[in-house]
Amino acid sequence: MVKVSGIAHYMNRSMTVLEASELEVIDCPSATSNELPDFTTEAYKDAYSRINAIVIEGEQEAHDNYVAIGTLLPDQAEELKKLARMEIKHMKGFTACGKNLGVVADMPFAKAFYDKLHGNFQEALAEGKLTTCFLIQAILIEAFAISAYHVYIRVADPFAKKITEGVVQDEYLHLNYGQEWLKANLDSCKKELIDANKANLPLIRSMLDQVAKDASTLHMDKEELMEEFMIAYQDSLTEIGLDNREIARMALAAVV
Repeated sequence: MVKVSGIAHYMNRSMTVLEASELEVIDCPSATSNELPDFTTEAYKDAYSRINAIVIEGEQEAHDNYVAIGTLLPDQAEELKKLARMEIKHMKGFTACGKNLGVVADMPFAKAFYDKLHGNFQEALAEGKLTTCFLIQAILIEAFAISAYHVYIRVADPFAKKITEGVVQDEYLHLNYGQEWLKANLDSCKKELIDANKANLPLIRSMLDQVAKDASTLHMDKEELMEEFMIAYQDSLTEIGLDNREIARMALAAVV
């Protein structure tokens, strides 16, 4: 194990740089975004079976979550169903990516991967905590997906690259939907937003820890993934209307 100081890069150009402690990452010298991996090796296919399952399950979770949010916002239910249908289209595309490489997605692994976030979302849904539901799905999960897809596109096989580039464009619409609701309701939902962030943001780091080795095999570096996520996440908080100090405090939940 080696220690790499990476959190200081997470704040975007318009924000104060967040000083934070070091992260432990797996030393994977093969991980580089400058070279394409060999898509035909058994090691690549084995790692891809889990990464591919994660994106497939993530799109299914997103579908279910947007439909569920519609039950708390009945006047916006149809629009949320449209977003949900887009997630099913993405799921089918990523399923095709696995088939193209002759890989069977490890869905049991993926379901366990999302288990804690899924449980937290369901608990918030049952309690009618719309702010928490939006934070988990429309901010954390969407920012996580967008950042991972951006990194993956650089090292993907040609078929998967084309699919993923199309997906990313849709995901920005989903991220924006959650941002706009939270922005419009910030005065009344800020406390819940901060509390929900504290409970759920650390899960993103632990999820990345789980797949660091597999991501490295696909030439996706863990530190770069976390940096990309934190930039997308903090950009979202800026759009919602939080100030730099509030965002810095919320971002600390990723490392404390």
